[in-house]
Amino acid sequence: MSQMNETESGHSHVFLGADHARNERRVWLVIALTAATMVVEIVAGTIYGSMALVADGFHMSTHAAAMLIAAGAYHFARRHAHDRRFTFGTGKLGDLAGFASAIVLALVALFIAYESFMRFLAPVPISFSQAIAVAVLGLVVNLVSAWLLRDDHHHHHHHGHAHHHGHAHDHGHGHHDLHEDHDHAHPDGHHGHGHGAARKGHDHNLRAAYLHVLADALTSVLAIVALTFGSLYGAIWLDPAMGIVGALIIARWSWGLVRDTGAVLLDYVPEDESLPRRIREAIEAEGDRVADLHVWQVGPGHRAAIVSVVTEDPKHVAHYRARLEHIDELSHLTIEVEEWKAA
Repeated sequence: MSQMNETESGHSHVFLGADHARNERRVWLVIALTAATMVVEIVAGTIYGSMALVADGFHMSTHAAAMLIAAGAYHFARRHAHDRRFTFGTGKLGDLAGFASAIVLALVALFIAYESFMRFLAPVPISFSQAIAVAVLGLVVNLVSAWLLRDDHHHHHHHGHAHHHGHAHDHGHGHHDLHEDHDHAHPDGHHGHGHGAARKGHDHNLRAAYLHVLADALTSVLAIVALTFGSLYGAIWLDPAMGIVGALIIARWSWGLVRDTGAVLLDYVPEDESLPRRIREAIEAEGDRVADLHVWQVGPGHRAAIVSVVTEDPKHVAHYRARLEHIDELSHLTIEVEEWKAA
């Protein structure tokens, strides 16, 4: 099947995040940094006979593999952004990748908890000075990676590109006492360009990558604390204890990411979401009524809406579109106007 582009479809459905390109570059940079550290640790560990270095090097390889989920999602979403086979674009691919990464995080938490529990049952001797050095190296790499993957939610604006469609077909909706007013104005008359400062949406793909790095940094911090006290007081039980603490924290982060990305994938609208209320207030300000309203996220900072308006005095769909032009995060809007006729 051939790929259909923006020109063929009449308008664009590109709903990528405002910082998509920047975030993609940062993830690839973190992968490169992690891979380089992995190679150094494995080579150094092999040369100097340090199993701690070799083990951490292979651990870094799994970390880099997890980052590839985020990088691959950015690449695929950008490459297929104009592919019409994706009905509402590829903006939600980052949420899908974030959901997958959350599952990986949960598995990491389970693995850490299992290994820590086994070490409670069968303690192993620890080379404290060597292990602390590896943990410090890992912490430094992960702090640099976390800084690169930070999500700047301030001082970023983008121009909302809203597509507004008025429907002009005779099709029943089960409202026997309603008569539809048919205005059909496609791309030329109803492409609105919002130029306000749009709300910058959360990039769950970047957040997932950041949480992977943060989880690694957390384990390094807990390991340094446990190893330091263990070397000073001989309390080797602190090492598995801190492992369990870390596993619980990572599991909580994983659940938060599953909850947030799953909500986007299922088009869930939280009760505290203000967009439906603002749409209703804008449409009903002149006495019209919103009979049906659907709002969902199509990408970071991008929302789509289908609005069915019932009115005794139907106007051209452009009139209702104008009432919503101040809502910048509305990137795709379909308006249906129905005339109310008293029985």
